[in-house]
Amino acid sequence: MLRRALGLLPRPIAAARARSFSTDLPAAHTADATFMEAWNKVMPNMDPPKTPLSFMHPRPPTPSSIPPKLTVNFVLPYASELSTKEVDMVIVPATTGQMGVLPGHVATIAELKPGVLSVHEGSETTKYFVSSGFVFIHANSFADIIAVEAVPLDQIDANLVQKGLADFTQKLSSATTELEKAEAQIGIDVHSALNSALTG
Repeated sequence: MLRRALGLLPRPIAAARARSFSTDLPAAHTADATFMEAWNKVMPNMDPPKTPLSFMHPRPPTPSSIPPKLTVNFVLPYASELSTKEVDMVIVPATTGQMGVLPGHVATIAELKPGVLSVHEGSETTKYFVSSGFVFIHANSFADIIAVEAVPLDQIDANLVQKGLADFTQKLSSATTELEKAEAQIGIDVHSALNSALTG
């Protein structure tokens, strides 16, 4: 039975090897000829719909040598904090721990947890508190940081953080349902991370 199972493996493995990786795809967006032909048959007098790729800039090629700076895009749902900013390093609060990103970092995707994101540029360091999100590190020394919420650390009121931590601790002790407990625990986690960011 094991031999029969092993006999089935080569085909899927070969197919997987033939599939291109994202780094092998063309940098510029190319229109799907089959879709365009079908669209023109059905709607000849109307422009085809635009996909997200239509609005994106072509991906820069991966350089042959490591560039001296890391290019960072840091965006929130309502604003862009950094746009193609060249920096020396960023340190992000990944769920696996603090992660430093330098030029030439291996391509990685990491989930962010509540914590401090620091942007290092020369002797200056800018710190933000992020609630959650993702960081996408590309092989061409570009990093895209997408956060749900972010605030410069110097704009956070320590007294309000202490009050919020006390409020959520009280809510957790008086919670009766699983939903109330989960909401209170999230509040405690975020306020504890804020407190650590301010005191540490």
